[in-house]
Amino acid sequence: MFLCANVRQLPPPLSAMAARDHHHIHAKKIPLFPLLSLLCFASIFLVLSLSRKTFSNASHSHETFRFRHTRSPDPNAAPDWSCDYGDGAWIRDSDSTGPRYDGTCKEIFKGWNCISNNKSNGHELTAWRWKPRRCDLPPFDPVSFLEKHRNTSIGFVGDSLNRNMFVSLFCNLKRVSSEVKKWRPAGADRGFTFLRYNLTIAYHRTNLLARYGRWSANANGGVLESLGYKEGFRVDVDVPEGTWAETPAFHDILIFNTGHWWWAPSKFDPVKSPMLFFENGHPVIPPVPQDVGLDMVLKHMVLFVEEKLRPGAIKFFRTQSPRHFEGGDWDQGGSCQRLQPLLPEQVEELFSLNNNGTNVEARLVNQHLYKALKGSAFHILDITRMSEFRADAHPSTSGGKKHDDCMHWCLPGITDTWNDLFIEHLNNIKFRD
Repeated sequence: MFLCANVRQLPPPLSAMAARDHHHIHAKKIPLFPLLSLLCFASIFLVLSLSRKTFSNASHSHETFRFRHTRSPDPNAAPDWSCDYGDGAWIRDSDSTGPRYDGTCKEIFKGWNCISNNKSNGHELTAWRWKPRRCDLPPFDPVSFLEKHRNTSIGFVGDSLNRNMFVSLFCNLKRVSSEVKKWRPAGADRGFTFLRYNLTIAYHRTNLLARYGRWSANANGGVLESLGYKEGFRVDVDVPEGTWAETPAFHDILIFNTGHWWWAPSKFDPVKSPMLFFENGHPVIPPVPQDVGLDMVLKHMVLFVEEKLRPGAIKFFRTQSPRHFEGGDWDQGGSCQRLQPLLPEQVEELFSLNNNGTNVEARLVNQHLYKALKGSAFHILDITRMSEFRADAHPSTSGGKKHDDCMHWCLPGITDTWNDLFIEHLNNIKFRD
């Protein structure tokens, strides 16, 4: 390259000039410069072609590595690390060897045990695999997980959908490590320690995150009484429920959720038994609707967790799990009888905010979650989009209730994929740190 770069046309020697003055007695010689130039440019072209091919291969290899070690799709994530796990599709898994565990896992709530309850597609549910478009989401290895997280405590804090996820993780781990101690750490509803690894997982039940309870009008009167309120539910937006208040100081990893109970008219009827929000021990005046109350609770609970969290602990907030009632809500004859995942246009029909349908709650709650978590140190575990397709994966009529269960999920089932996503994010967080 450098030799070619320095080739230039030199002045002819004196002898050549003398020969040229003769009347071309000798035959005309072929000049060397054009030949050298041609060879030089051919060499340059060959070197550049090889370099471009090498660079292309290196770039492709780097891109593959980057998407393997991906970040959570949280709003504060750096673009170079992001992989949108919600942008994908459910595909038939040709490598599937069947369920990761079966209905004999005793921690599975009876109504969720779709295989034992003979749901028609119970065995088919695990034949589907979520495939993100720009990266991969492999099933997690339970043995590797136990090894990596020795001497670790993991807490699931939230409603029964977080219990769904907790049970999934327990059954996956129990299949490979049977030495388990049952106990209830830090106010947990349920908890287990895998003795060989000293790994604890626990579920802390809380419907609203905030403390709440029945409220009745005082005979001596008060601000709420003067506004005509006679009964309802008092929700202290700045006080965590006792079932989980100690978890930030106890667990090394936390997964939070809330949402389903905030739009539950059968429990919190806006007329007969409304949510009445209190802050600093006093009623919020004027009274606010539940969506504003949710914002207030999320703001205070995020601050509480970040203040009380033990050093080095990792915290996630899981997005809303979608329901799939069709033909009405759960108490209006709604059902979920599908046996295949939904198509994209069917998903939008059920969940679009513009349609304001029965299942719109999922995307509404997520708007509040993203708003509250913006700027916080929480990692967002976005399971909503992948779950919206799975109208086929609820217990439905096999749940043992008087109505179809189109809210909880069959086990084994989709919450196994939630845990794949959780553990993928967890590995990436530790990789970056």
